[in-house]
Amino acid sequence: MGRVSKSLSEGEACVSAEPESGRRAHGVRDAGFASRPTRRLGHTILPLVMSTEFFIARRYLLAKRKGLFAMITTFIGVAGVALGVAALIVTLAIMDGFQSDIKKKIIDAQAHITVYGRMQPRDLAVVRAELGRDARVAAQSPFVLGQAILTFDSRSTGVVVKGLDPAGEFTVNNLKNSLVRGSWEALSRPPQGAPQALILGEELAKNLGLWVGDEAVLVSPQGGTAGMGLLPKMKKFKVAGLVRTGYYEFDNTMAYCSIQAAGDFFGLGGGANGLGIRLKNIKTAGPAAADLRRALGFSYTVKTYADMNKTLFAALKLEKFVMSLVLALIILVATFNIASNLLMMSVEKLRDIGILRAMGAGPGFIRRVFFWEGNLIAVTGITLGVLLGVGLSVFISVYPVVELPSDIYYITKVPVELKIRDILATAGVSYLLCMLSAIYPALRASRVSPVDAIRYG
Repeated sequence: MGRVSKSLSEGEACVSAEPESGRRAHGVRDAGFASRPTRRLGHTILPLVMSTEFFIARRYLLAKRKGLFAMITTFIGVAGVALGVAALIVTLAIMDGFQSDIKKKIIDAQAHITVYGRMQPRDLAVVRAELGRDARVAAQSPFVLGQAILTFDSRSTGVVVKGLDPAGEFTVNNLKNSLVRGSWEALSRPPQGAPQALILGEELAKNLGLWVGDEAVLVSPQGGTAGMGLLPKMKKFKVAGLVRTGYYEFDNTMAYCSIQAAGDFFGLGGGANGLGIRLKNIKTAGPAAADLRRALGFSYTVKTYADMNKTLFAALKLEKFVMSLVLALIILVATFNIASNLLMMSVEKLRDIGILRAMGAGPGFIRRVFFWEGNLIAVTGITLGVLLGVGLSVFISVYPVVELPSDIYYITKVPVELKIRDILATAGVSYLLCMLSAIYPALRASRVSPVDAIRYG
C-alpha cells in the first residue's frame, strides 16, 4: 500500500512539474483532461478534429482485445443494431407502399369529396354554383346512387348501383382507366329498343357468372303499388363491360349505368342524390369539406375519401405501428449486447481507467469515454442498417423478389415506398436506445477508485 501511494505521489508530482506547454500538447490542463484541446497555427487557435475522449474510445474499440468473446460481443452489438434498423426500414417501406397503392386505387374509383343528398335539377344548380365559387375545386359531376338486387340464372346478390355521366365522371376520378372489358360508350349512347347498358365490377360478374353481352335483371327493394299490392320494381340490363379497380370492395359490389337509367329506376325524376368533386390539391380535402358543410347547411352530407374509408386507413395505421413496435425489439436486444460489451470493457480496461484517474482524469472524463464508445457502436450499426435497408428496399422495388398472384392482389411486385421521415425516425429511435444502454456502464466505470483499479486491474 505504501509503495502504491508513493508511486501515485511521484506520478502526480511529475504531472504537476510538467511545463504548461507540454501538458497542452498532450491534451492535459490544470482541471484535468480537456474535452477539446487546441493547437496554435500561425495566429489562429483551431480546435483539434477529435477530442481526447473520442481518441481513447476509438483506440479501445479498435485495439486488440483480450479473448475472442469480447470481439464477438462487439460484432453482435453492431450487427444487431444494423439488422434491426434494416428490417424496420424495409418493413415500413413495404407497408407504406401497400398503403399508398390502396389509397391510389380508392382515389381512382372515388372523388376527393362527395356531397350526398336528394337534389332536384334546381337544387343541383344551386350546389354546383356554390362549388364554382371555390377556387380549390377542379371538377364536379352529379350521380345517382342506390342499392338493388342483381339476378342472373337463379343467382342473386346485393349491389350498389351508381348512375353516372361518363363525360363528367371521368373528370373527378380515374374510373375510365379501370375498364378491362367492353366500352363506356354504351352508357352514353344506349341502343334503341334494347336493354340499358350495365358495367359491373369484375369480382361481382365472376360471382354471378356474368360476361359481356349477358342480360341480368335489377330488382329494387323500393317497389311500387299495384292492384295486387306492393310489387318490387324490376328492370332488365345488358352487361356492357367489366371494371377492375384493384379494390375488392368496389369490384365485388359496384354496378354502373347511365345517370338517366338510374334516375328512372330509383324514381328521382331527372335529379341526383350525389355530387362528386375533384380538388386541385388532394391535401386540401379536409378544409374544403369543412367549408362546404358550412356553406350547404344540414340538408346535405359532405364526406372526403378519407371519411368514407376511415376504418381501412385506421387499420393500416395501427398495423404499421404494431409492426414497427415488434421490429424495434430487435434493436432493443442489440442494445443489451452493447451494454454487456461496455461492461466487459470496463472490467478489461480497469487498470487503464485507474491510470487515467491517477493522471487527473475526473469521473466526467471517464463517462464521456464510455459514452463515445457506445456512440461509435451505435453510429456504425445505424449507418450500416440504413444503407442495408435502403438498398434492400430499392432492390425489392426493382426486381420481382416476391411474386404476388395477380388474380388476388392485381399487382405482381411488392410495392415499396421509401419515406425520409420513416428513415430518420428509425435512426433517431435506434440511436436513443443505444445511448441509453451506455448510461450504466459509463456510470459504473466513472466510480472506479484509482488505487483499487491499479492494484487489482
